[in-house]
Amino acid sequence: MSYKALMFAFLPVMMALLAGFVLPYQAASNAAVGRALGHWLWGAFTSLTVSSVVVITALLILRVPMPDLGKALQGPWWLWIGGVLGALYVAGAAALTPKLGTAGFLVLVVAGQILTSVIVDHFGLMGVASKPVNLARVAGVLLILGGVLLVQGGWTSTPTSGQAVVER
Repeated sequence: MSYKALMFAFLPVMMALLAGFVLPYQAASNAAVGRALGHWLWGAFTSLTVSSVVVITALLILRVPMPDLGKALQGPWWLWIGGVLGALYVAGAAALTPKLGTAGFLVLVVAGQILTSVIVDHFGLMGVASKPVNLARVAGVLLILGGVLLVQGGWTSTPTSGQAVVER
């Protein structure tokens, strides 16, 4: 395999890892800006506003053509829930990271993603190919849930010295 082919093969993996690397910082940032602005919903709003500015800027710089909204409007109803679900995630990060910590919040997010993904795959929801649940997949889910218990620990945390906890 050539160097170029190898790079193209690993590029999606590296991009996915990068996305994973930044999530703890995003969750902590959303929580911190929410505290600074007086409510976790302001943290979520700020994050989503900045995200919109970044995406609009990228669209303009890359000169991406206008979308065919008519075609999208003819698609299934679930094409439009990504923004709602993204807002729920960002708001959840802003509200729950101060209570659970970044590791606690994100390990629960990952566990929820895996559990839901297995269900989506099993039933072939939202246009994905069906991949039935089997013993190996159930074992994988149980291992992930065990990881949640190990990372989250006793489900309560006390702040260390110098760490402020703000309940909203």
